[in-house]
Amino acid sequence: MNKINKTLLSSAIILAVALIGVIYWQKKGFEKPYYAVYLDTGDLYFGQMHFFPRFFLSDVYFLKQNIEDKENPLSLSKFSNAFYGPEDKIYLNKENIIWKAKLSENSQVLQFLKNPQEQQTPSSAQLK
Repeated sequence: MNKINKTLLSSAIILAVALIGVIYWQKKGFEKPYYAVYLDTGDLYFGQMHFFPRFFLSDVYFLKQNIEDKENPLSLSKFSNAFYGPEDKIYLNKENIIWKAKLSENSQVLQFLKNPQEQQTPSSAQLK
């Protein structure tokens, strides 16, 4: 084999491996961890953190106060179920973030985020 054929063969192998990786990533994906993000506005969001092309959260839930409900003063609500119908992602300005924390695997919030259909209602859960 001459040098050009070796180069073409190695390039084809590298491209094939990259293509398989991209297809796997799109079909199965790599599970991103969930984070809690607290903003300077006092809002607390939960979701999967992404950095490209901009900083954003997907599969977003937010902490909501239930002033009238003394038994369950806090609940989690799906961001996309808000009355104005947003997408299920929220772009955040890094300058407005007070803190962010990765949710541990045994977190009750994380268990709800991964299985919201098992909770009382599909759009919110009561936190005690």
